[in-house]
Amino acid sequence: MCGRYATTRSSVDLGALFGAEDETEMPITARFNVAPTDPVPIVRVSHRRERRVLQTARWGLLPPWAKDVRAGARMINARAETVATSRAFAPSFARRRCLVPADGWFEWTAPAGGGTRKQAYYMTPADGGELAFAGLWTVWGEGDDKLLTCSIVTTAARATLTAVHDRMPLVLPPDRWDAWLGEGADEEVLLAPPPDDYLAGLELRPVGPAVGNVRNDGPELIAPIQADALRPPPDDPATLTLF
Repeated sequence: MCGRYATTRSSVDLGALFGAEDETEMPITARFNVAPTDPVPIVRVSHRRERRVLQTARWGLLPPWAKDVRAGARMINARAETVATSRAFAPSFARRRCLVPADGWFEWTAPAGGGTRKQAYYMTPADGGELAFAGLWTVWGEGDDKLLTCSIVTTAARATLTAVHDRMPLVLPPDRWDAWLGEGADEEVLLAPPPDDYLAGLELRPVGPAVGNVRNDGPELIAPIQADALRPPPDDPATLTLF
């Protein structure tokens, strides 16, 4: 799953990176500990403007039939294996896909040497580049209560990432952004995992425990620390138990 991540670029930088017109109503500030239900930047195609737009959405997709906003906390992630058939996510997968900009994401794993305290890891491009998660969006509510909401698509972890968790966000290399935001692409192509050579460019960085508290925020949360070695990933990721 993906339950915490960082996104620190400004709306100006994101607009330039994704070729999107800025439609955010308030300045986007650096966030090092984004949590479910937080407002987050997304990039989607506006058919009215006939171009990409940068907007802010509430993290946790709210389908039209949701009774209140609390339902969104359970819908921060959409599984790639079921996103095309899920009652909650299928309509958005078919017609309302977006990119969710990020610098990196966090996961927790038990240390190789045993013990009860989980170690936090921050997965981020080693070259400091931008990530884009495959996302979905929809509008919930009516009138002044309308909310733009989103979810991040997750898939089975691959390559060295299996040592940290058996799930990961569906990370899209830049050459897949157009297809994800477009129309008519094949489901199998859209949901294909990123290539291993792209994932090899990600750093698995051990970080301190402060990121576990949603009230903490700041660059110190992504600072590297010394930690026990990770367990080696399984030889065959296909044998992982998915949840």
